[in-house]
Formats: sequence, C-alpha cells, structure tokens
Amino acid sequence: MALSVFDLFSIGIGPSSSHTVGPMRAAVTFAQTLKDEGALPSVERVYAQLFGSLGATGHGHGSNTAVLLGLTGERPEECDPRTVAGQLEAIRADGRLRLLGEHEIAFDEDRDLVLHRRATLPLHPNGMTFTAYDAAGEVLSEHTYYSVGGGFVVGEDASGSTRIVADTTPVPHHFTTGDGLLELCAETGKSISALMLENETAWRPEEQVREELLHIWSVMKECIDNGLKTEGVLPGGLKVKRRAPGLYRRLRAESASDDPLRGMDWLTLYALAVNEENAAGGRVVTAPTNGAAGIIPAVLRYYIDFVPGADDDGIVCFLLTAAAIGVVYKENASISGAEVGCQGEVGSACSMAAGAMAAVLGGSPAQVENAAEIGMEHNLGLTCDPVGGLVQIPCIERNAVASVKAITAARTALRGDGSHVVSLDKVVKTMRDTGRDMKVKYKETARGGLAVNVIEC
Repeated sequence: MALSVFDLFSIGIGPSSSHTVGPMRAAVTFAQTLKDEGALPSVERVYAQLFGSLGATGHGHGSNTAVLLGLTGERPEECDPRTVAGQLEAIRADGRLRLLGEHEIAFDEDRDLVLHRRATLPLHPNGMTFTAYDAAGEVLSEHTYYSVGGGFVVGEDASGSTRIVADTTPVPHHFTTGDGLLELCAETGKSISALMLENETAWRPEEQVREELLHIWSVMKECIDNGLKTEGVLPGGLKVKRRAPGLYRRLRAESASDDPLRGMDWLTLYALAVNEENAAGGRVVTAPTNGAAGIIPAVLRYYIDFVPGADDDGIVCFLLTAAAIGVVYKENASISGAEVGCQGEVGSACSMAAGAMAAVLGGSPAQVENAAEIGMEHNLGLTCDPVGGLVQIPCIERNAVASVKAITAARTALRGDGSHVVSLDKVVKTMRDTGRDMKVKYKETARGGLAVNVIEC
C-alpha cells in the first residue's frame, strides 16, 4: 500500500485524529454508503455504537459530536470549527438530524449513540458499528469501521475481516523500512526528501505537491497564531487555562534577552499554542495525529525563525522527510495511542520532526535516520493516560517537551557520522512490541496513570 505525505498530514479539527477525525469520517462514509446503496430515503433510524477506547474516552475526545456531524455530511477537512456548536445545539434541541444534509430522521443521542466503556471489537481498540433501520424496524444496512490512528479509517467485510482499499499506485521508490529507505538513497544518490517528492508525483504534478505542502504549512502556522492570541479556559471539566497567550506576551517583552536557551522557550510556546487549539476543537493538521499535532509545526516554526537561510524549499524538504519517516511507522508499527500508547503518537511525531530537522540542517540520509531513531528511542514506553479523557493533561505539555527532544535528537545526530548501534527499524519494532505488552489501561482509556492519580490527589 503506497502512502502519500498527504495521508500523514491531513487537515481536520481537534481534539483527536483517531477519536474525532476518524469517527467523523466513518459516520459520513456510512451515510454516503446508505445513499450509494439506494437506502437513504427509507432510513427511519440510525443506531451508532462506539467501542473500546472510543467508548471509554469518547465524550472527552468529542467522538460523540464527531459522529453527529459526520452523519449530517460534515468532513474533517472541510468542517468549520466556528459552526460546530450551533449545529450540535440544533440537532440536540430538535431531536432530529439530516443524513448528508438530505434526509431528515429523528435522532435521540441518549438512545441512538451508545459509547461502550468496556466492550471492544476484535480487530482494533477504536471500533464503531453503524446500523440503519426502516420504518418497520428492519435492518437496511450495517457496517463496522475502525479508526486506526491519524484519521485513517478502515472497514470490515461480511466475514469480519478488515477491508482496506489499498492504494496500488506504483511509485518509483517503494520502501517500507528505514533500511530500505537508506538503500534507495545510496543507490540513487538522492536525499530522502527527493525520493519522497518523486513518489508524490505518481499522484499529482510536482508543482502541485509543493503548493499543497506549503498550504499544509500555512494551516499549521495559522493554528500556531490562533493559539498565541486566544485567551480563555479549555472546554471540559479540568478548567485548564490557556497558557500560550501569556507566555507569548512575556517572550515578546524579553526581546532583548541574551538567554542562550531562549529559542527553546519559543519552541515550547509554539507547541503549547497548537495543542491548546487542538484541545479546544480548532483546525489542526494531523502530524501524524492530533494528540501529537504540535511537535512538527513547532519544530518547523523553530527552523523558520531561528535557522539562517530558512525558506520555502526547506519547508517542503522538512515535510517530505518527516512523512517518509512516518511511512516507516505506519507500515511497521502504529501511530494510534489506543493501540500502542502515546509512544505511537508523540514518539512518532518526535522522531519525524527530529529526522526532518536534521535534513534541513544539511544532514546526510544516515544522519537523518539516526536523528529519527534517537527521537523515538527516548519515548519508548510512553503511555497514553489523558486525565478526564481530555486531550489536555498531559498531552499539551508532552508535545512541548517532545519538540525540545526532537531538536536535541537532530543536533546529536548531526555531530556524528550517521553510524549508530540501534537502527530506526529496530526501535520501530521495539515500539510495536512494547505497545503489545502495555496494559490496556495505559492505552487511551483514561483508566490508568495520570488519568486516575490526578483525580485521587
């Protein structure tokens, strides 16, 4: 299955790619399937069930609201966060929704949208089943979907096996592992970003790839800017105050400071800004997930602000390199916190950002691979334990700390010649195995770690 940079970096809304973006995509897919099957006009009721991690933390992650929006035809990449509250208020007040905006049905959220806190489906922790009934109560259609991380959604066929519509587009430089990527670089004499760019041209012209990548960056930058200026308290019961605006004012007031680590404060600020926007349901870019959406934008903004000679070519190189590393994680492990813990989200994003930063600083492919390995190695075992099921504590600060780790990993790798004992592939396998061994309560269920100890305190 060929993966594009735009599979890993997609525009959506917060607070979660797997718990918000994924359920919205699954719901709109189901509604569209009803239309394609000719069943839409006969639908009287839709019954949605969310299982596993989706059921356990669905309210805190906005999974329930995402399903409502998806059924009405909203798509994450087009949904306007400013209109969401009004749409949801209308659905709940009237007790009715319009499937795909076309066919109106009664919808009682308490009855028709069930979040199973303990029950799970067999193939992935983030499972959903949608059932449509006619006026006589007969089943018109039923489909199961899995949100497998980063907004990716796969379906299930009649036999109960996952149905992945594989992209069979031939690419000139096919790879699935870090070693395979390095071999291609050695054979062609090209950088990782150059190989990834040539692969992207299998789907769209090079100039379009460049334009769309710069658009992705513009959305990331807008998210940072929105986070810097938006005051207030984040939604949910934790009453977490937005810190980015205050920190932004203080850093601007210290413009004459000669603190050698001041750049790290700006890096931290950028990550906080993005993840506060994400927690508030704002527009973000999955990078590769929403729970880890602040790391790559923060490190890329740091490159632009603090590296002499930074330009659009560097932005394109950064994103292409990060995506190539992301492909290795997606192909060989997971980027889903519900599947492998936060090492799969923040760890993957830190690794991607570290490799990308090494690339734009002039690193060789071997140094880029080394930086990516360092970025993950020191996130191994990281649990996903959101307090209150909200993508706030420890998620927001975790992105800030991982951004600093990414810079450190890149600079450490660049001081060497690229040779190292632990390869990227070995650390990816270790992350995958560690995720399998991790207890379920530490994998985005809000039943372990800080999620219970903070409340007890």
